[in-house]
Amino acid sequence: MGEMRAHSERYRQGILTRRAVLGDPHVDRAQSSTTDFDRPFQELITEAAWGHVWSRPGWTKRERSLVTIAVLAALGHDEEVAMHVRATANTGATREDIGEALLHVAIYAGVPAANRAIRIAKEVFEQMDAEKAA
Repeated sequence: MGEMRAHSERYRQGILTRRAVLGDPHVDRAQSSTTDFDRPFQELITEAAWGHVWSRPGWTKRERSLVTIAVLAALGHDEEVAMHVRATANTGATREDIGEALLHVAIYAGVPAANRAIRIAKEVFEQMDAEKAA
């Protein structure tokens, strides 16, 4: 966290929100694998996505989580869908919430997009359940 002193307040808020949503292990992995090549990108998403959007008042992390999953599913961003489904352990979105969001994806973005996201969500749930049981 020592690197935060050199960044803007928006970045500092973003890293706190990013950690709250994705968890310290995920953010620590992302930061430890950051190179000079992708450092500007990591700073951009931390400040813009996490500091500007995810940190705004008005919507809960649960609500933002569901919208994010639906948009990512609609766009076919599978790795990001999986990451944000896993993050629901921290945002308060339930499996039922995710199912409802993906029903909307089926109607408004297409059955194939929803079908793929449902498969991904089920895989993530299985992994989460196995980790919890271990």
